Amino acid sequence: MEFFEFISPLFLSLAIGGTLVGIVFGAIPGMTATMAVAVCLPLTYPLGLENGLALLLGLYVGGISGGLVPAILLNIPGTPSSITTTFDGYPMTQRGEGERALKIGICSSFVGGILSLIALYLFAPALADFAIRFSYVEKFLIILFALSVMGALSSNMLIGIFSGFLGIFISLIGAYDVSSGGNGKHRLIPPGLDYWLDSGFSLLPVLIGLFGLTAILCEAELGVPKGLSRDEVRIGKSSRFSLSVFKGQIVNLIRSSGIGTFVGILPGVGGSAASILAYTSAKTFSKTPEAFGKGEPAGIIASESGNNGLTGGALVPLLSLGIPGDSTTALLIGAFTLQGVQVGPLFIGNNPGTWNAMIFAMIVANVAMFVMMFYAIRYVALIVTVPKYILFPVILMMCVIGAYTINYGIMFDVWTLAIFGLFGWLAMKLRLEVAPFIIGFILGPSAEVYFVKSLESFGDLTVFFTKSWIAGVLWVLIIGSVAGSAFISSKTKGAE
Repeated sequence: MEFFEFISPLFLSLAIGGTLVGIVFGAIPGMTATMAVAVCLPLTYPLGLENGLALLLGLYVGGISGGLVPAILLNIPGTPSSITTTFDGYPMTQRGEGERALKIGICSSFVGGILSLIALYLFAPALADFAIRFSYVEKFLIILFALSVMGALSSNMLIGIFSGFLGIFISLIGAYDVSSGGNGKHRLIPPGLDYWLDSGFSLLPVLIGLFGLTAILCEAELGVPKGLSRDEVRIGKSSRFSLSVFKGQIVNLIRSSGIGTFVGILPGVGGSAASILAYTSAKTFSKTPEAFGKGEPAGIIASESGNNGLTGGALVPLLSLGIPGDSTTALLIGAFTLQGVQVGPLFIGNNPGTWNAMIFAMIVANVAMFVMMFYAIRYVALIVTVPKYILFPVILMMCVIGAYTINYGIMFDVWTLAIFGLFGWLAMKLRLEVAPFIIGFILGPSAEVYFVKSLESFGDLTVFFTKSWIAGVLWVLIIGSVAGSAFISSKTKGAE
């Protein structure tokens, strides 16, 4: 596909429309970018890969950015990545500067998104070229490293690691694929379900259940409020906004965007970590750290450029290594799976048109986000008044229809949706990390193939330690991430 071949009115409409829908999801507390992508994922099948990705990337960018609206106006983060935006955004709203705070956040989001996109364009091809040289041993260790990082950065390291390996265990249900070194026999299948689980649980219903249905169940348990009235949304009088607010904040913008991009590259860390690290860094290097938390624009700049810097960064490991950077990019694997395309080191070289389409879609989404939110901010702010009792039945219906139609009308996929939706809800109750489970579920089959092929090629387990210097570096990173997390956890408990 040539560079401009994918540009069409449909492509642009999907990128812009996806961004708008993403903003709506992000602006309503309890509805996230991940949920938006999960619900709309089945819609991408008839659209084709490039058009489908335009829709999903628009949802991703819009969903992350939209979270700043309730964070600033209501002191409620619309998405987990907007937590630190509340620290200074809401105090500005209380001073009657809500509109100014929103515009500062929107501009910062735009800059963070564009800078992360530049990083994606520069680093992903280089990393992919390097990863092409990896053997099965290094590929297996990269997956092990991804799971160790996710476990180490979970609220409880042991639970996070357990969740990741539970995901791998569930992914191995079904026939032991002969092409992967297996014998074709069924394994781990409950009695009576051999026919339905011959190929294991279908990826898409699992993802929709965990990120769509689970969110609905959690919100339903809390009770669904009727929504805020317009009078309760205090955006304040039209306050003069000037780009002069960014004078002296260029370093903060670049540093925070860089932090967000770097955090995005680390598998499964998430936007909340990106914004917290960016905010903490801005406060540390500020000449007036005491102003943070009291309505300091620099705090909003750091938080929003940091969490939007994540968007491009999270795509780097996905497209170059086949390992998602966060929960939302894990869902993007579903879009590639629907179209029969495999992400990994060969993706960019073998699919230059799709690669260019993704870059262009991200540019369109970021520009659309900026234009829609900046110039229609008073209308965007009213999104928080949309009652959830109207939205959730529609979302539930989309989840069920999507799961049913994704494999041409298999009812078992609807049961899969229900099972994993309930599992996700139960995991939340038990404080079991869902993100490591998803990464484990997605990467489990690949990990098995790489492990088996490594043993077939080299004969014994010592190869995982002696194959190459890259394997040695990966083991240092794996042990370091686990040991570092254990040390920090012990220090924290000691301080308590």
